[in-house]
Amino acid sequence: HVQLVESGGGSVQAGGSLTLSCAYSGHTYRSYCMGWFRQAPGKEREGVAAIDSDGCTSYADSVKGRFTISRDNAKNSAYLQMDSLQPEDTAMYYCAITRSAPALYGGSWHFPEQREYNYWGQGTQVTVS
Repeated sequence: HVQLVESGGGSVQAGGSLTLSCAYSGHTYRSYCMGWFRQAPGKEREGVAAIDSDGCTSYADSVKGRFTISRDNAKNSAYLQMDSLQPEDTAMYYCAITRSAPALYGGSWHFPEQREYNYWGQGTQVTVS
């Protein structure tokens, strides 16, 4: 039974920082990608950042330079450090896991798409005012 639990959300003022954590258990994947996604009211869920088993990362353009994804395999945890938060970052944030790996085509690496993530957490709310 795969389980992911997010924590660390909250309310901050614009320009502030938060660190989200995702604790996962129950999977038997030898290698896997972890992803952070978010969904704002009235909008579709979108990818924020992802990290593969080798520590390679990918970010949405909207968060590049402000957010940092990391993982600690020994602790079965992933993190999302969010700096310089803006009101448009307000959303429910979810972590997810997939056994799919990044693929090289067209001359660049492509991380798994949202539909490839098999298991999801319940989410943690981030509100920036």
